Amino acid sequence: MKNIIKKPIISEKATSLTESFNRFTFSVDVMANKIQVKNAVEKLYGVQVTKVRTINYGGGKPSMKYTNKGIVEQQNKKWKKAIVTVAEGETIDLFNNV
Repeated sequence: MKNIIKKPIISEKATSLTESFNRFTFSVDVMANKIQVKNAVEKLYGVQVTKVRTINYGGGKPSMKYTNKGIVEQQNKKWKKAIVTVAEGETIDLFNNV
């Protein structure tokens, strides 16, 4: 289950989603689907998940870099973000290991 969830995403937008709508944001494995993400969060944090939304990033048009050896094209790194909605009254403490 730890292979599916890589790390929580803690940003200003993610924190406002947590405070307003009880949604938590995680960086997950690119090949993981919504059911696997739901099961991993429920097992890892001991909460009931009501909804999972996923977003794929990167891998699109390659970026061009001008180096001493010439022009080099490099693909953007692919990664996936999952926004997990937790049941009403439950919460995930992301700062307990800090």
